[in-house]
Amino acid sequence: MRHADSVGLAGATFHGDYLAKNQDDVAGGHVTRSSGPLADRRALVTGGASGIGRATAVRLAADGAGVVVNHVGDPHPAEELVDAIVRRGGRAIAIAADVSDEMQVRDLFVRAAEELGVIDVLVNNAGVERPFALTEMPLAEWNRVLAVNLTGPFLCAREFARGLGEVGSDGVIVNVSSVHEVIPWPRYSHYCASKGGLKLFAQTIARELAPNGIRVVNVAPGAIATPINDGLADDADKRRAVEAEIPWGRLGKPEEVAAAIAWLAGPQAQYVTGSTLFVDGGMTLYPRFV
Repeated sequence: MRHADSVGLAGATFHGDYLAKNQDDVAGGHVTRSSGPLADRRALVTGGASGIGRATAVRLAADGAGVVVNHVGDPHPAEELVDAIVRRGGRAIAIAADVSDEMQVRDLFVRAAEELGVIDVLVNNAGVERPFALTEMPLAEWNRVLAVNLTGPFLCAREFARGLGEVGSDGVIVNVSSVHEVIPWPRYSHYCASKGGLKLFAQTIARELAPNGIRVVNVAPGAIATPINDGLADDADKRRAVEAEIPWGRLGKPEEVAAAIAWLAGPQAQYVTGSTLFVDGGMTLYPRFV
C-alpha cells in the first residue's frame, strides 16, 4: 500500500475545512508567528502538494510554522495550497525541486532560507513506487525509486544539517517511511528496500546529530486514503481485502498522519529521536505480517 506522496502527483483535494478548524483552535482563527506549538519554526515538506504532504503542510502552518511546499511538475496544486494558507494568516511558499538532484536540493534550501529563514523542521515525504516482479524490474525503475525515496532524504537531511550547523540551531527531521520498512511486499522490492534503508539511515544520523540538538524520527503510515489509492474507492472488494488486514478496520486519513508528524516536530516530543512511530491502525500487528 502506497503511503508517501508521488513526486509530481497533482490534483489532490485541499482540506480547507481542516485548515479552518485548526486555525480556529490556534489564536482565534489566525495562524501567526507567535502562536501555536511550532511558532517561529520554518518547515520544509517535500512532495508537499498532495496527499500526506499536503495535509502536513496544512497542519504545520496551523500550528504556527512557516512552510515551504516542495513540488515537481504542475505548480498549480502547490500554489493553490500556499494561497490558502496565506489567506488564513499563515506563512508559506512553494518551491519546485527534484529531491533526487543534488544541485536542485541545494538551491531549494538556499531559496527557502532567503525567503523564510534557515529551515529547522524537515519533512522528507516525497516518494514514488510502481509494481514490478523481481525478474521483470528494469534497472532504471529500481534506480528511480531508490533515488527519490532514499537518496532524496539523504540529500535533504545533509543540507538541513549543514544549514543548522552554520547558525548553531536545533531542529527536527521527520521521514515519512511506511509499514513496509518492516513488512515485505511482493512486487515492490525496490520500495521496501528504500523504506528499510530509510529506517537505518534515520537511526544512524539520529546518533550523529543528537549532540547538535537535531532529532531524527520516522513516521510509518499504513494504508492511507491518498490520491494514489483512489482505486480502492472504486473497487469495494479490494478495499474490503485491505481493510481486513487492518485491526482498526478502515483506511487512515492523511490528516491523521499529519497530526503525528506535527507532534514529533513539536516541543512535546523533545525526548524522541531515532524511533519510528507507526500510524497504521494496527496493520503491523496483523498475523499474516508477523
